Amino acid sequence: MRITRVLGTALLALGLAAGPAAADSTPSPSASSGDAAPTQAGTSFRTATEIEQGQRATASGSTGDYLYWSFPADTGQRPTVKATVKLRDSHGPQTWQLDVYDGLRRRQSCQYGAATRTAATGSGPVELACVLRTVRGWSEPWANDPLPGTYYVRLTVVDLGASDLGQPVGAEVRVDSKDVGGAAAVDGSLGKPLVPGIAVKSAGQGDGSKAAVLSSFGSDDGWSSGWWSDRWVWTAIGGVLAALAGIGGHALTRGSGRPSRVPPGA
Repeated sequence: MRITRVLGTALLALGLAAGPAAADSTPSPSASSGDAAPTQAGTSFRTATEIEQGQRATASGSTGDYLYWSFPADTGQRPTVKATVKLRDSHGPQTWQLDVYDGLRRRQSCQYGAATRTAATGSGPVELACVLRTVRGWSEPWANDPLPGTYYVRLTVVDLGASDLGQPVGAEVRVDSKDVGGAAAVDGSLGKPLVPGIAVKSAGQGDGSKAAVLSSFGSDDGWSSGWWSDRWVWTAIGGVLAALAGIGGHALTRGSGRPSRVPPGA
């Protein structure tokens, strides 16, 4: 009966400990439907249009332009960037490419996804996707690991015929993330997120002119980089399970405490 009570208490403790971990592993919320979606893109890193995760941004441009957007990504997130290029009905073969850069403007490789695709003559929209590696809380200075901060999306054509140069195109971009949680946690954190970029905004200018301001990503809820992650919860759960295994093994092997045979003549 004692072992049953110990196991019941331990299982209750495990359920209470796993509750915060389950809450932390839920996907990050999407942008609210009331937020106005951007309808234009920047033409460089400095003028990249800011978008939030879960927000669909659109833009119009010409074939040959560089289109830039920027978005925030925090520790434990695995961003997925998707882009759609809408071409005119009559066009020649074109190859489009989607690139993602971190706050230091280092190009980030895609885990999987078609970041470069060729549209055949007269074909429909071009669908591009790039799933980045999980954002880490800390990395060696020489490494190219994704770190928390601003990320830049660049969409452009890399191969086309001369007759298609300068033709109008439409673009759609959306960024979503999967919260990986403690599975990607590391022992360390950045002093500050990589948000070095300058974003151009027109807000606050009465005359309609644009003023360069520091990017405000992460200012509302803060950045989660730090020593805490749900890995600590699962480490504690593993310790409790090991202790229970030890108690159960001892209870099974110690016997009843009295000899199984009574010696003759006793």
